Amino acid sequence: MTRTALQRFCAFLYFALAASFAVAQNAPERREATWIAKDFRFHTGEVMAELKLHYTTLGNPANPAVLILHGTTGSGSGLLSPAFGNELFGPGQPLDASRYFVILPDAIGHGRSSKPSDGLRAKFPRYNYDDMVVAQHRLVTEGLGVKHLRLVLGNSMGGMHVWQWGVKFPDMMDVLVPMASMPTEMSGRNWIMRRLIIDSIRNDPEWNGGNYSQQPRSAAFASVFYGLATNGGDERLFKAAPTRERADALLDARLKARFTADANDTLYHWDSSRDYNPAPQLERIRATVLAINSADDERNPPELGVMDRELKRIRDARLLLIPGSADTFGHGTTGNARFWKAQVEELLRNAPRRAP
Repeated sequence: MTRTALQRFCAFLYFALAASFAVAQNAPERREATWIAKDFRFHTGEVMAELKLHYTTLGNPANPAVLILHGTTGSGSGLLSPAFGNELFGPGQPLDASRYFVILPDAIGHGRSSKPSDGLRAKFPRYNYDDMVVAQHRLVTEGLGVKHLRLVLGNSMGGMHVWQWGVKFPDMMDVLVPMASMPTEMSGRNWIMRRLIIDSIRNDPEWNGGNYSQQPRSAAFASVFYGLATNGGDERLFKAAPTRERADALLDARLKARFTADANDTLYHWDSSRDYNPAPQLERIRATVLAINSADDERNPPELGVMDRELKRIRDARLLLIPGSADTFGHGTTGNARFWKAQVEELLRNAPRRAP
């Protein structure tokens, strides 16, 4: 490719991506706001007089509502990315924001919702996934006045939240799409690696019980370690780093990247999954379920047989398993809607509507 041709290609790619990003950013009636949940009671018994719950919505509230839930360390507005939102919310796409009312909340501890770094630090209530889902439910029903959801879809932590929505509020929705997750308790590599992040921060003298004056270095290092160990896909990582020299360069770049998160927030993010376990109540689910995982998911490996076993307990559930390849991203595969958007669109055409 000549230099001129390369410049033209780069220019085309830039404007294509910019146009794609604009679809989500300029979706119909986009709105961001914060709703205050008064006297929010955590599972620990602690009560916060005012819990901030930030959210983004797209579209007209009179349209059928869909709730989309982000992963750990993410945010609702982060789901407007080119790989996710720009594949879903634009004109003619599966969750076209001119036909649906799209709700994108920031979970407790994330985005612009209440979190430890707001000031309470390690005195912030030790929230868990139950608290996060209850807060989402209050936002949807009390804050936004939505009584029924056509769809609840989530990725990674958001996928685990979807399972909990199904067992805690079984009459609230028509369709559940939990992705990059399993409906069983934290265990195996997934929990062990999370413990390593949690303990790395807590055992770091720089953490100082959460009262640090500068960010403990352990938080950044542990986050890079976890990200490489449990995300990205084996084939894709090998493709990116086929030699020791390339592998060193990739790791050095990750370690040198600016860490913008807060250590207390990070610790709480991963610790909040400690008692996640919807398995005992799966028979309560009444919605149509399409679980989506990838075959190369490092945190939810299909060879464990968990999904085959648990989905049999739900009356209308099936699994879409995306084959792993050098073009998939391991645990991150489902963060790219191109791999599954056609199946979700078909599901929404055919899944029965349940009375609110």
